[in-house]
Amino acid sequence: MSATANGTGDNTGGIGIGIGTGNGVGSAACGDPGESVAARLEKLRDARVVVTGGAGLVGSRLARLLRRADAEVTVLDRLDAYPESAHTSLFGVDGLGAKLVVGDICDREAVRTVLAGADYVVHAAAYADVAACTRRPDIAFRANVQGTQVVLEEAAASTVRRLVLVSSAAVYGDGDPSVRGPQVFREDQRLLPVSVYANSKLWAEHQTRLLLSGPDTPEYAVLRYFSVYGDPQIPKPGSHSWMVAWLSMQARLGRPMRLNGGGTQVRDLVHVEDVAAATALALIEERMAGETVNVGTGVPTSVREVGELIAPHFPASRFITTPMPEGDPLGGCAATERACELLRWQPRIDVRAGVERYVRWLSTTPHAVPGWLAAGPAA
Repeated sequence: MSATANGTGDNTGGIGIGIGTGNGVGSAACGDPGESVAARLEKLRDARVVVTGGAGLVGSRLARLLRRADAEVTVLDRLDAYPESAHTSLFGVDGLGAKLVVGDICDREAVRTVLAGADYVVHAAAYADVAACTRRPDIAFRANVQGTQVVLEEAAASTVRRLVLVSSAAVYGDGDPSVRGPQVFREDQRLLPVSVYANSKLWAEHQTRLLLSGPDTPEYAVLRYFSVYGDPQIPKPGSHSWMVAWLSMQARLGRPMRLNGGGTQVRDLVHVEDVAAATALALIEERMAGETVNVGTGVPTSVREVGELIAPHFPASRFITTPMPEGDPLGGCAATERACELLRWQPRIDVRAGVERYVRWLSTTPHAVPGWLAAGPAA
């Protein structure tokens, strides 16, 4: 687990499922902010930024982006979220140009040390796996509750300007029970978590507001990530998350692609490059202070549709239906208006292009398939 261990709307309604194409894939068109993301991030030049969980998929991509903006970056991470050596061999933490501190966010002294003199914090460290949190709620509590409390307390006592909390669309659960089918999840709707992981993330949101809303505390912003994917993502043992990686690797190994519940549940797939950009911008956009914003595309894609995008790359691929795991939400997609308005951000990589990029990367990086997965039972 990394570092301890990644506007008002009306009632949400049912939506159709489709695969986005082209650039600017969100359901709401954002106005041109007038400058590129890179130009906007020039505000972070020489700023000192701490990223907890910064050696994971999103954190490492974020750290690299911040370094390109000439920020001074410190990563706090336990480097144990993945078996084998993914942090170095795939995520490239040794080459980020950031200061890497191997430590635990539950270690108050370690957190206090890395926050000393920091200007900004991205708190991304978490036990970030629905299935793992269900199996081990004790670990989830320690990482996502106790660890977050330490980070918030130390940030509140520091000279940090703003903390960005990485939360999750899991807090929405299945959404409005009166609506059938996939839904659009809006930031101000009632939240009904259906998993231990989601509960821990919702607690973190409330606690961030509670501890960082005073006149003398740092500003905060909350980002609710939807389904992050993209190279060099790899699955974890016993997990049913990260479906692009799971399905692609199973197909590459000549095994059937497993569709939990038939693959009818939907996800809003947002590419890791877009997520990193949104997270960096949340540090500096003035209107994000005290706000909660979805980080998604606004385009719902079913699990089966993802498999169908992958299948043509592996002519012998096939599907099998497996039971729906506990705590797996039916899903939906992000309302994107607030991201456009407050963050001045919209995703640039649609799911078709993103899956194509992932499969191409996997084909040229065969060692990315984890040993535990390659050694599993054959089809």
